[in-house]
Amino acid sequence: MSKNPIGIFDSGIGGTSILKEIHTLLPKENIIYLADSKNAPYGNKSESEILQLSIKNTEYLLKQNCKLIVVACNTATTNSISYLRKSYSVPFIGIEPAIKPAALNTATKTVGILATKGTLSSQLFHQTSNLHAHGIKVIEQVGEGIVPLIETGNLESEEMKALLQTYLEPMIAQNIDYLVLGCTHYPYLIPMLTEMLPKDVKIIDSGLAVAKQTKSILASNGILNTSTNKTSVKLYTNGNIEVLNSILNHQFDTSYFDF
Repeated sequence: MSKNPIGIFDSGIGGTSILKEIHTLLPKENIIYLADSKNAPYGNKSESEILQLSIKNTEYLLKQNCKLIVVACNTATTNSISYLRKSYSVPFIGIEPAIKPAALNTATKTVGILATKGTLSSQLFHQTSNLHAHGIKVIEQVGEGIVPLIETGNLESEEMKALLQTYLEPMIAQNIDYLVLGCTHYPYLIPMLTEMLPKDVKIIDSGLAVAKQTKSILASNGILNTSTNKTSVKLYTNGNIEVLNSILNHQFDTSYFDF
């Protein structure tokens, strides 16, 4: 079983930011990545729709004999991970906005979070925020429109810059010193965000923490791949294969699959 792949799914190409962190930390692991771009973004869908999509993605990955599944989508995690863990026997790793480190380290006692509507309105997010951000002002901003622009290859467009400016200005005006990225698509915006934010504002995403947690869970279950055989990273998308290839610099084996 240790040679079986890690499964990763997301509402499109955003979770590849998590894929890259996992592949860097665990280069001996085989990986299958599922990009459900046809149904992106998940953030505007109902909890029931998100759960059904998460079940569909999970069952596809289980048919590929995945030994562990990473839900590389904040919205899918907050709306479905409890059900998935109760319903399937493999370990699941979820993604949550990194409110805790921002709240612990803020000097201005004000942090911003950019996330989808589905994440910000979820019960799990509010539980996490209430637990770790007591006495901290958390400015929540729904990143409406960001995911579709990334999914269509308009990452560095003028439309994207204008959208980000609209979302960031109120946060900057209220003196945030941390910006938490609450969607796995958003790390691809870090170069642009760095240019637009004051130099003292730190940007936090969950990628490395998720990779470390994945390694820890594999080790504790005795299913780390120690084989010296060549590993494979396979990506499947039901969206634009060229956008996926370009954002990963054609680094991995990518196929179109209408799941």
